[in-house]
Amino acid sequence: MTRRRWSLPPGSAHAARIAAAASVLIGLVYAGCVTVLDRAVTARLVAAVDARLQERLSDVRETGPAATDGDDSDDPPLYLWRVTQGGVTALTAGAPRLPAFGTAGIRQAMTAQLPGGTFRLDSVRDVGTVLVAGQSLGEQDHIEAVLGVGEALAAPVLLLAAFAGALVIGLRALSPVEQSRRRQLEFTADASHELRTPLSVIGAETSLALSTTRNAADYRSALVRIQGEAERLRSIVDDLLWLARFDSNPPQPGDEPLDLATIAAGCADRFRALAGSHATDVLVTGDGPGPAWISAPPEWIDRLAGVLADNACRHAGQGGTVRIGVAQRANRVMLTVEDSGPGIPAADRERLFDRFHRATQQGGGAGLGLAIADSIVRSTGGQWRIGDSPLGGALFQVCWRRSKTPGGDVPDDEPAARQAQEEGTADRPA
Repeated sequence: MTRRRWSLPPGSAHAARIAAAASVLIGLVYAGCVTVLDRAVTARLVAAVDARLQERLSDVRETGPAATDGDDSDDPPLYLWRVTQGGVTALTAGAPRLPAFGTAGIRQAMTAQLPGGTFRLDSVRDVGTVLVAGQSLGEQDHIEAVLGVGEALAAPVLLLAAFAGALVIGLRALSPVEQSRRRQLEFTADASHELRTPLSVIGAETSLALSTTRNAADYRSALVRIQGEAERLRSIVDDLLWLARFDSNPPQPGDEPLDLATIAAGCADRFRALAGSHATDVLVTGDGPGPAWISAPPEWIDRLAGVLADNACRHAGQGGTVRIGVAQRANRVMLTVEDSGPGIPAADRERLFDRFHRATQQGGGAGLGLAIADSIVRSTGGQWRIGDSPLGGALFQVCWRRSKTPGGDVPDDEPAARQAQEEGTADRPA
């Protein structure tokens, strides 16, 4: 039993670096937010203590030290001192010793370190004396410590989640790029192979013709073969240039009404000579009243029909049949090309429109025709349907929305149109 070797997805290293950078950035933002939050919480807690100290000092100033007996048991203990020229007197039992700075009074609320811990102090002058109130900040320090522990525990979870999320997003974002890069490499390799073959034949024929003296008939035969390969080479280059121009700057299809039946008939006339060399019959059928109008550039549709007809003639086989049909269903117009060849294997239909892909070796060609046809169909708003023909071979059908006639009439039969679309059309293979 062969064990499947596990490997990382392509581009995972780059995605991991991006995810790490994103995690560091999120970590810095998190640290900044935590710092601002801690300062805000600290300021709010201290402001609450200051308000309590001011309230208690105001009560003591109005009612005397007896006001210190009304503390809420749920609040931290609050201590009072009276500062005079003779020294500091504690007005609250258990009050820690006030440092010497207290004898001069406290200009504003401040935090100080007393023997019992960290305290918040405030004062008010009262008839030649200074009343000082203080409260321990131990509870506030505990709240800040709990908050800091929570933030510290949340940090690695947040960073790990950020890294994992950024990595997944990065891999998904890089997937189309990697797929495009892989297809580009395959396209380059296939193009090199297709171009190398005729060049090799031309080089071999030229070297052989120059190596020995031959008669005129032999030279002519070599030149004929060279001409054939040169034509093949020119055809491949023309197709590649057409696809390159189409990919880089897709032209906008013109809004020109044309009769699809006329295009189909002209295409059949062009390919009857090619089909006749293989004893292949080319039939043209029509279904529907009057011309089949669509809106598209005539040269594009003519090339599309030519690609499909050429493909069918090559695969129909000796003594086969090619049928080109135009049908109308409500507001839809369909072009169908069928042949009596071997058909298209189901496994090859997903890659049918890939460049340089050939479903069979029969018929020759570089595998660019259907790629060009697909570009035309997508640019003109058509839909593919690929299937098996009653003739025994492949069936290629393209469906467009019916266009206005030159006289300005437009069909309007939406229910029938939907039925025709469901029965006669389908999206191209994925």
